[in-house]
Amino acid sequence: MTTRVILVRHGQSSYNLERRIQGRCDKSVLTEKGRQDAKIVGQLLRNFNLSAIYASPLQRAKATAETIIACLDNPPPLKTPDNLKEIDLPLWEEFAKTDVKAKFPDDYRCWKDRPHEFCMNLAKPEGNQEHFPVLSLFEQAKSFWQEILPQHDGETILVVAHNGINRCLLATAIGISPEDYHGIQQSNCGISILNFAGGLADPVQLESMNLTSHMGEPFPLPREEHRGCRLLLVRHGETDWNRDKRFQGWCDVPLNETGRQQAQKAAEFLKGVKIDFAISSSMLRPKETAEIILQHHPELELQLEDGLREISHGLWEGKLEAEIEAAYPGLLHQWQIAPETVQMPEGENLQQVWERAIAAWDKIVQSAAPGSVGLVVAHDAINKAILCHLFNLEPQHFWKFKQGNGSVTVIDYPKGAAGKPVLEAHNITTHLSGGDILDKTAAGAL
Repeated sequence: MTTRVILVRHGQSSYNLERRIQGRCDKSVLTEKGRQDAKIVGQLLRNFNLSAIYASPLQRAKATAETIIACLDNPPPLKTPDNLKEIDLPLWEEFAKTDVKAKFPDDYRCWKDRPHEFCMNLAKPEGNQEHFPVLSLFEQAKSFWQEILPQHDGETILVVAHNGINRCLLATAIGISPEDYHGIQQSNCGISILNFAGGLADPVQLESMNLTSHMGEPFPLPREEHRGCRLLLVRHGETDWNRDKRFQGWCDVPLNETGRQQAQKAAEFLKGVKIDFAISSSMLRPKETAEIILQHHPELELQLEDGLREISHGLWEGKLEAEIEAAYPGLLHQWQIAPETVQMPEGENLQQVWERAIAAWDKIVQSAAPGSVGLVVAHDAINKAILCHLFNLEPQHFWKFKQGNGSVTVIDYPKGAAGKPVLEAHNITTHLSGGDILDKTAAGAL
């Protein structure tokens, strides 16, 4: 049984608007936009059978949850555990962000560049106490999961909280370290979806992250300090072999009619985005997907990159799962639970995929002009390798990122190619399903 967690950040607050540090200060309230966006989220969730709703007790999150609940039929009672409170920044709360930068320049640089080392020295009657806000928040997130997941096996629950704690909930679920705390974006009323196979130690999948199209924004705008490139990572549209759950690998299978429609919808979704360059795997299905998207960008010439080709499944290619199990007993199950240990018969292993995918990705990032936007169209395994690479995750984390056919993922390099990447939005498929927040694309083989 899979437990689905729908994770929402609170709506725009007064301190968000004033660009003040909020932390656990409870003076910040929802703006009118924040309330309206929360209503939109409520309408999106009307058809979900929610077994429980949890929210931070801080009023901006609690009011967002209450606004969502008002849109639901027969909702469960709201619970407000303390371990959903926002990050604790007692020395900075209520200050404008510009004032924090000016008054605490060294600490602010540490906060942005080395969040896992960031420390506040708090004056206590018994003497100064070292407080590590990010490390403490990671432990808080773990405690929430450990407490809640056993209560909701196989159910769908809603969690409404804050930017910082939501980042930590996502990070602790999929294995991202405190060092990469700032590598995950969470927009006001953005929606993320996690699928748990059991508890925190069991398999988990990030289905989507920071969906914002319900608020009229296809995906978040670059941040003010953005100096590097933005890359739009797209998985190719559906093929007949995806639909049949037949392993493709290096077999050059074309898009089917559904796949061409998905590519067309992705093209419409990205129509208003200024794209400066476009790169695709040299295989037919991503190349055709990219060409359909570029119909709205006729000035661009599509570049082909062999390093972005799908994993070679070797002798598995063209086969269904039952055929693979018959020919290679137990190996398919091993691929599903420990993919990093599998050598595809006469094909590749994940370490080989990691090396060439990351080399191709790094070449794209290094060659991108500052401020440019690039379209990159590739495959399930390649995209998963790239997403893991953003957070220094090894091949054993391969299954943690979902990539639907025709999905769009947004990755920024705000400090340039030498800086850390930021995952702004992951596996957007709302353009394929009329705004449905669930990924309804084929769950077939690679």
